[in-house]
Amino acid sequence: MIITAVVSTKGGVGKTTVEANLGAFCADAGLRTLLIDLDPAQPSLSSYYQLVEEAQGGIYDLLAFNITESARIISSTAIPNLSLVISNDINNQLNGLLLQAPDGRLRLANLMPAFEEHFDLVLIDTQGARSAMLEMVVLASDLVISPLLPNMLAAREFSRGTMQMLDGLRAYGRLGMKIPPVRIVINNLDHTADAQMIEQSVREIFQDNEEINVLDCIIPAAVVFRSAASQGVPAHRLEYRQPSNRKSPAALVILRQLAIELFPEWSDRFEGLTESVVESLVKEGR
Repeated sequence: MIITAVVSTKGGVGKTTVEANLGAFCADAGLRTLLIDLDPAQPSLSSYYQLVEEAQGGIYDLLAFNITESARIISSTAIPNLSLVISNDINNQLNGLLLQAPDGRLRLANLMPAFEEHFDLVLIDTQGARSAMLEMVVLASDLVISPLLPNMLAAREFSRGTMQMLDGLRAYGRLGMKIPPVRIVINNLDHTADAQMIEQSVREIFQDNEEINVLDCIIPAAVVFRSAASQGVPAHRLEYRQPSNRKSPAALVILRQLAIELFPEWSDRFEGLTESVVESLVKEGR
């Protein structure tokens, strides 16, 4: 089981959109995938896809009471192989609880082994601000994905916020905790000269960094991702053919490349999710 956090200390960079679409793509490729919504301020992931079976509990029950029974906290989405732990921390109490608990920042890491037999991949959506909860998620993860908008403010915030948070967690190495590698994905890239320049600058900054890499895959500023969110449909199912009016690839190709870069051990599964396979899924209404 690979645990992956989608992280940024800046809000509005597209964390939920990236996670929801990546998770659905991996599920369609046959991976047993669990999404966890750990953003109490904007729990968009909890309602991104239709639920066919909703559990009574969610993330509050997992973290406040250590409840790990699937039937009590894990909901099933309408997409086969895709499950969800909803955000039900309606009073935003978890962050305070974790600050006061002696195992606060290690709690999720201690709980995740309970899901190893049931899932291949776990994707965790997080708040767009530094917090004890965000630090807890990073310490529980094997990999961090950080969407980055191609503008200077977002780039500065990544340097100031996300990188400083990661540096601050290195002290947990004394407890045997490792800081996971970070994969930056340029998100919502348009064709302006400014955006292209910032993308190139970001790549140059991290080209020799062993812990932080910028993915080759770029998520373009394409309407399909907004349309998919509005319809509650994975983008690769909405656009599995190359659009005739756009230079950038179809959403299916983009998400396949993203998944292969992040999880090369499952490349065969991802490459098998071809245009014809996705078209069959769509026609069958699965």
